[in-house]
Amino acid sequence: MNSAHARIAVVGAGLGGLALARILQLHGRSVTVFEREAATGARPQGGSLDIHGGTGQVALHAAGLLDRFRALARPEDQVWRVVDPVTAAVLPVSGPQHDDDSPEIDRGQLRGLFLDSLTEDTVRWGRAATGATPLGDGTWRLHLDDGTTEDADLVVGADGAWSRIRPALSDATPGYTGVTLVETGLDDCDTRHPALARMVGNGTVLATAAGKALLAQRNSNGHFRVYATLRAPLDWQVAADVDLDAAAVRAHLLKMFDGWDNNLLDLLRHHDGEFVNRPLFVLPVPHTWEHRPGITLLGDAAHLMPPVGLGANLAMLDGSDLARALLTESTLDDAVRAYEDLMLPRSARAAADCAGVLDDLIPPTDD
Repeated sequence: MNSAHARIAVVGAGLGGLALARILQLHGRSVTVFEREAATGARPQGGSLDIHGGTGQVALHAAGLLDRFRALARPEDQVWRVVDPVTAAVLPVSGPQHDDDSPEIDRGQLRGLFLDSLTEDTVRWGRAATGATPLGDGTWRLHLDDGTTEDADLVVGADGAWSRIRPALSDATPGYTGVTLVETGLDDCDTRHPALARMVGNGTVLATAAGKALLAQRNSNGHFRVYATLRAPLDWQVAADVDLDAAAVRAHLLKMFDGWDNNLLDLLRHHDGEFVNRPLFVLPVPHTWEHRPGITLLGDAAHLMPPVGLGANLAMLDGSDLARALLTESTLDDAVRAYEDLMLPRSARAAADCAGVLDDLIPPTDD
């Protein structure tokens, strides 16, 4: 089938799915995005992202959004510093290395750029997919949680770590890495916490020791995201009997990090809001599947990996590459094959690299 008039259903309004939709629309193609969230601001979108010149910025250029991105991005915040846990002295060690042009932007701002660029009603909010089934002729039926269905010539699973579309292609499920992030944040740090603001500076500061780390990341408007990173069982909070109550978690973490520099510990003491438990899951490496006409995956649905600076960039590049294939290949199936032939080996290499970076950032214990 020629893809010019194909019914394309993208499941998930994350960065990868939105990049695909934007580029297709830019070239006059029709696309619909199904998103389980009720509206664009239904939940926080996460922290700051460094957008790389060779991946994420390539997708933004293809989407015609690179200039708007640069107007919002913070090139001054792409600095990584590693400090001694006990003294907070800067160490002659670098954090994750990407290219020299990787300015930061809040994930919500970047998502907003894509959403604002789409035609009205492209995203169907509050329409959660529960799965997809083949119709026998290369097309697929998308099942939604309200009991309705949508038929499509191409279904793209861009629905993240716990994708409902992935089972149509792969039996793989995410596995726990043994690492958990406990996230909190501090508001208006430059005014309210000047000593912490000086310590964190621009970008990201990391202190790490065997089995645990503290990381603080500057976001826009003086907000810091803070992550206590632990090598711990998946149910660590149950064993610690803290049940994610903020006061109990704070006391538990301060005990875990006892002996660390006082300013580093202030990142935990002076938090605003709750602590959020974020265990890190990954897909097997390599994660591949046998090609099936009319369906594919991108982003975390295809290659969930540790969040060390590549995932969002690769998701956008996936969307860009799939869009380009759909615009240039002679048939819909040729386009999907060309995309998968490019994306699958690239993502396997990246996932292996990310696993190594995670071990560098939070070294395994000797236990």
